[in-house]
Amino acid sequence: MGLFFGGLRSPRSITHNGKRLNQILDAHLKFHLGHPGGERADLAGADLSRVDFRNVNLVQANLLGCNLESTNFSGAKLCGADMSRCNLRRAKLQKCDMTEAKLIASDLTGADLSGSELFRGDLTGAIVRNATIRGTVLRQAILRDTDLSGSDLALASVREVDLSSAKTDQANLSQAVVRDLKKPS
Repeated sequence: MGLFFGGLRSPRSITHNGKRLNQILDAHLKFHLGHPGGERADLAGADLSRVDFRNVNLVQANLLGCNLESTNFSGAKLCGADMSRCNLRRAKLQKCDMTEAKLIASDLTGADLSGSELFRGDLTGAIVRNATIRGTVLRQAILRDTDLSGSDLALASVREVDLSSAKTDQANLSQAVVRDLKKPS
């Protein structure tokens, strides 16, 4: 099945809609750079659990409804990607650029988003329980009905965010930069 490095699967070993994942990623990079032969990655509904996506460019990719459990996205570019309704349980998303990414109704339980950029990210209705969000930028993020229970947001930048309908039970906001914030009552 193409397992390597800590049980992660190689993009070369996976097919989606008759194409190898590494070919889809190559075409997506061409699309992003405006080169001939480029095509936006449409991976909606794919089982991409435990895939090694470290440092991959998936800007504006369609990942709607994917199984991304335990996938490693460390250092990936996910700006504007649609990752709504995804299973991202225990995913590694450290130091990712997720500016304006959509994570609506996704499950990020136990995920690690340390040091990531979620500027204007949409996490409406997302489950982000017991996640590590240390040092993450959540400026202008949409956290309506988001469950952040038990998550570690220490040193995070939580500015211009409305947490009034978010669940923050036992969330660690120590040393977080919190400004222009509506807190739950």
